[in-house]
Formats: sequence, structure tokens, C-alpha cells
Amino acid sequence: MNEFEEWLRRSLDAAVADETPPEGIMRLVRRRHTQRGIRQAASAGSAMLLLAAAVPLAHTWHGGSQRPAGASGGGVLRIVAANGPDHVDTVPAYYTADYVLERAYARQLVTYRTVPDPSLNSAGWQRDITVVPDLATQLPTVRNGGITSGGRVYTFSIRAGADWDTSPARQVTAADFVREFKAFCNPAPGGFVGNLNYYSGTIAGLASYCNAEENFFANTKKHPITAASVAAFQNSHAVSGIAAVNPLTLRFRLVKPASDFLNMLALPFASARPAEYDRYLPNSAQLDRHLISDGPYTVGPVVVGKRIVMRRNPAWRQATDPVRHQYVREIVVTAGVTDGTTQVSDLRLGRQDLMLDTSVPVSELPGLAKSPEFHIWPNADMEPYLVFNLRSPNSRHAAGRLDVRRAIEFGVNKVAIQRVFGGPSTAKVTSSVQPAGTLGHVAVNPYPSAGNQGNTAKCKADLRAAGYHSGLTLKFLHGADSVDAAVFAVVKASLAACGIRLLNDAVPENQYYPTLGNVSQNGKPGAFDIGLASWLPDWFGNDGRTTLAALFQTQCVEHTTNYGCYSNHKVDDAIAAGEQATTRAQAARDWAAAARQIMVDAAVVPLTDQQSPVLSSARVREAGLRAGVVFAPNLGGPDITNLRLVKS
Repeated sequence: MNEFEEWLRRSLDAAVADETPPEGIMRLVRRRHTQRGIRQAASAGSAMLLLAAAVPLAHTWHGGSQRPAGASGGGVLRIVAANGPDHVDTVPAYYTADYVLERAYARQLVTYRTVPDPSLNSAGWQRDITVVPDLATQLPTVRNGGITSGGRVYTFSIRAGADWDTSPARQVTAADFVREFKAFCNPAPGGFVGNLNYYSGTIAGLASYCNAEENFFANTKKHPITAASVAAFQNSHAVSGIAAVNPLTLRFRLVKPASDFLNMLALPFASARPAEYDRYLPNSAQLDRHLISDGPYTVGPVVVGKRIVMRRNPAWRQATDPVRHQYVREIVVTAGVTDGTTQVSDLRLGRQDLMLDTSVPVSELPGLAKSPEFHIWPNADMEPYLVFNLRSPNSRHAAGRLDVRRAIEFGVNKVAIQRVFGGPSTAKVTSSVQPAGTLGHVAVNPYPSAGNQGNTAKCKADLRAAGYHSGLTLKFLHGADSVDAAVFAVVKASLAACGIRLLNDAVPENQYYPTLGNVSQNGKPGAFDIGLASWLPDWFGNDGRTTLAALFQTQCVEHTTNYGCYSNHKVDDAIAAGEQATTRAQAARDWAAAARQIMVDAAVVPLTDQQSPVLSSARVREAGLRAGVVFAPNLGGPDITNLRLVKS
């Protein structure tokens, strides 16, 4: 074992510092934490697997009949968690654990199915990422009259008989959706919507409504932030682009056509919101104790970070819900088990059935590879990638020079980075900013190397072309945890062979993304030159708005997610065209054009696309599988309304 391997073993055996950035930054930076990342799963003893990648992990998908054999209705589905959900109010909820649980008690106009999707080329993947009706009776189209005015007006009819679990049960109405959108910009602590940008730039009048609400509550002495005052403002002001035409008809008017508007409406932010929530401040402990469900399960009083009990909702009817089910009698979430290895043991011994917010530890993967309850499902992401700070003045503005960036594109050994994340079964090498499995994916690699292990000769040549004949020194920013440190070590070793020296700048996790997006400082001497980032889209398929626009559209502002302040008018134009496209084919062309140009400009270095390992207990069954559960990509975890239990 060489010196680097010894160091890597020691560093990966260290505990992983996994602090969460402040909520406001998380809202601006990323849609939700992902439990899939090996960062969270790295643990003592994992280095041997990561270094050698000698234990091949099959892409374990065990097909089966559509109806789970031996499974029955009833029983208690037991879910173990480290911390549990961040929020149970659908407006601010922006975390994998939140999404998984919301599936059982919150419904949208449109949503996604959950079926086995063994590969990105499978019919299952396409079904999983295709929007289908939920509370809407049908998807609006131009042909059926639901989309009019050149793609600027969407009209939805709501299913009759879909009720809230109130006493007595009450029909979900168009006004309940209007109420949710009005709650987006509420002033309650932590109550602001998880991602406003999608909607405020798309729905007519929403931005001005939010500005008015912000201005109204700016003077808290005159307008104190109480449940009554927030409800009074929202009920006396309108969003011009959202109208309840009648109790079962909802109409949206857009600023401009949006090819992905249905994807936005499928996010849990756009759930129906009952009138009773006006009694409580959004995201408050009072609201958490009085949740009202229109899904198959009700939720008992919630104290975040502790036990949550969900029971069958007597007001829910299968005939009004085409995607969810009510198979198990009860769902119990137990938080406070922070060790991933302990959670795996609990599942294998049958004490728990699912893991909510913790990855399967890397050290456990070899022992699970042949288990029928273990599956590695596909994903489409950039986790992680390298971003260049184009404004850095370091080393004669080296990061801003195209030939320097191209040298680094050629120089990085991506296979070595793949090993850090568990090898080819759990991380796929990628070379595109629009990953495989998404609309507009570009399969061409403009910076090829033999076996994706780096091309040192080309790296040196491009560096000389940039005028750096004696090499150069760059500053590498990453999170202060052992996995990021391992990625840094690989990149450092790769680029050292080209004559590029990297300085280590490790930042605590809770400060990392604020530092990465600190525009006011990142143009000054001593700023980072290369940063390590990760990105998972908010939806898949036609997802250019949630990847290309978020990361590469011109937006060099404080807390930007375009961390390098990249700007190219051709890319901006292509993104704008893709967002406003009226057909998928047009959107695909626009996203592909933007993705190609971004890689020609070498704005980032895509590294890997992390896959989704999922384990369940032996008693859980799901349609299409002999054992185990499906990873629902748009939830970021299992669909708990699609599971049955084997009779014990």
C-alpha cells in the first residue's frame, strides 16, 4: 500500500462531519438533503472497500410479479430514522425525509407513479419520471382544452369525492390550492417555501404578491406576525395568476409558457392546504400537532425529531387516488438512531423495515450485495462535480482561462474518484452537465481519456497553451469531512502529474455552501479557484430549469448557485428557450445546446452520478419485486404508500 492509500484509509476511517447548512442557505442552494450520498454513509472500516473497489456490487434488481407474493393488507410498517423530517408543513419542507412522509398525507394536482426502474433506459424509469394526474381528473393539454393562450393558461378539474380527514369529511377544493400558493411567502419563522424561484418567475402575479406580503410584515410593530394577521393578509390579497373558478376548477395564468410547469406542480410545495391551517402560523409546533390529511394516512401530533405515528385515513378512498394505496394499517417512524450500521442491523433482524434519512454505510455494501432485500437503483445527478471560480485573480486569473480549465478537464482521474464513492455499482462516471436519463442528455465527452483515468499529456499541453510552462498553484475549496478530503486527494494527485499544485481549503460543512456562493468575496485574492459541489435536480426528465438554469444561467449574485459566476449569452438564450418550449422535442434541443456549450466552455468538471442503494426488511413487499422496495426518484426514497407486509 502506497503513502496515498495509507492516508486515504486513515481519513476515511475518521468520523464524517455532517452538519447541515443554515435553513436559508439550504433553501437557496439545494432542494433537499439526499440520503444516498456516500458522504453521509462513510464510517469506520469503509476505506478498504473504497480504496480497492474489489468487491463488485451487482446492480441488484430482482424482478417479480406485479402483485407481491405472500403479502397482505394490514400490519405496522416500521421506519427508523436518525433525525426524521425537518418539516411536516408542505410549504417549507425541502428534505428527502419530508418528501417520503408527505407522500402519505399530502396530495398535489399531479404527481408521479412508483414502479421498478432497473436502469435509466428502462420503461420503468420513464414511467417513474412522467407526470400523471393526482387530485386533477386529467393532465391538461392543448387537445383537451386544459392548456390555452399559447401555453400561458392551465386549467385543472379536481376529483369529486377526494376529501380532507375533517369532521365531517370535506371535499378538497380549488381554494385549498390557492391557499397553499399564498402561503409561499409567509413571514413565519422557517415557514417560507422551499424554492420560490420556480413559481415566482412563472405564475403571473406571484412575485408582486410576495413583495407586498414582505413589505406588509416588514414593520412587525405595526403588523405583528401572528396566525391571525398572516391569514388576514393572505385572505384579503390575491395572486392574479391563480384563480378558483369554482370549487372544483383551478386556473393558472403564466407570465410565459413553461415546458415544465406540470413538474413544478408535482412538487410537494404545491399540495392542497386546508382552511384550518389559517389558525396556525406556518411551520409552527401548533400546526405540526394539527395536521389534516387528504392522503391515505392521517398523522398524529408531530414533535419533530421524535416518534411519528400515521394511521389509515377513513376519509380517503382508493377510487379518488390513482397512485397511492392504503395497504399497511399503520406507519411508525422512530427517530434517534443515528448510527447507520445499527439501522442496517435493525432491518436485517426485522426490528425495523425501512431507513428514512440515513444511507446504507459503505462498509455494509459487500455483505448486502446478494440480499434480495437490497437494490441499487439508478439516478441522474452530478454528485459531485468541480466548479471553477471564474472571477478568482489567483495565479494571473488562471481559473478564468479556458485552456487552464480544459487542462483540468483532461487531467482528473474520474475512476479514482468513482472508487471513493464505492465503485461503479454505486457511482457512474459522467462527463455531461445534463446527466443520462434526462431530457437533452449529451453523450459526447469533449475531454476523453483512456478508461476515464485522465490524460496527463493533454493536460500538460493545454497548460502550456495557457502560458503556464512551469505549472501553477490553485486553491481547492471543499467541505471539512473525510469523503470530501478523499476526493481532494484524488484530484490533487491527478493534477500534480500535469504540474498543477492544489492548496487545501477545507471549510466546515455548515459554512461550505455560504462560502461557495459568497460572490462579494470570491472575486478577491485568496478566493477559491476550484470548488467541490453536488447537485440533484428537483425533478427528472425535462429538468433543465432545475439543473442548467440553476447552475449555469447568468446570476452572479450573493448566495448564487452558479458558484463560478459563469456567463454565456448562448447558454442563457438556450435555457430561456428550453423553459418556454411548447414541446418536449424543442425543450430537448434547447437543453442539449446549453449543455454542449457549457462543456465547450469547461465551466465545470462533472465527476460521478451517484446511484441509490436501498435496503428493507425481509417482510416488506412491493409490486414488481420479489423482495425489497423501489427507490422513487422524485421522492428521494421509498414510496411508503406502495408497500405491503408479509404475514408474520
